Amino acid sequence: MRLTLDNPAPVAAPFGDRFAHVARIDVGGGALLMLAGQVAVDDEGEVVAPGDPGTQAERIFEIVGGVLAAHGASFDDVLHIRTFMTDLADLPAYAAVRRRLFPGTPPPASTTVEVSKLFLPGAVLEVEVMAVVRSR
Repeated sequence: MRLTLDNPAPVAAPFGDRFAHVARIDVGGGALLMLAGQVAVDDEGEVVAPGDPGTQAERIFEIVGGVLAAHGASFDDVLHIRTFMTDLADLPAYAAVRRRLFPGTPPPASTTVEVSKLFLPGAVLEVEVMAVVRSR
């Protein structure tokens, strides 16, 4: 087993070296990916569409998709999604994006938590993902 902490080059790491965006654990012929919580920011770290859960969900999953691709995985390889929301009333907008990206049945395991606020003003969602890199 081997652990690698990574900020993949094809995906902007707007918070620099403050944390790794993904921990990769190589086991046998595959790997487990644990993505850090992602918020909807642009390449400079500014919140995208402050207060808009649908647009923020789109941006978050754009970032997640880039990190997965950089490690040879895709949305089909996602095992679990943990979502932190500042208002559960925003769930329909977020769920619409998730249903489009994860149309399979059953979808990945999921945990959703309402929190009072996130670390960036205007951010209403934060998403953590676990995925596998399958042996090919």
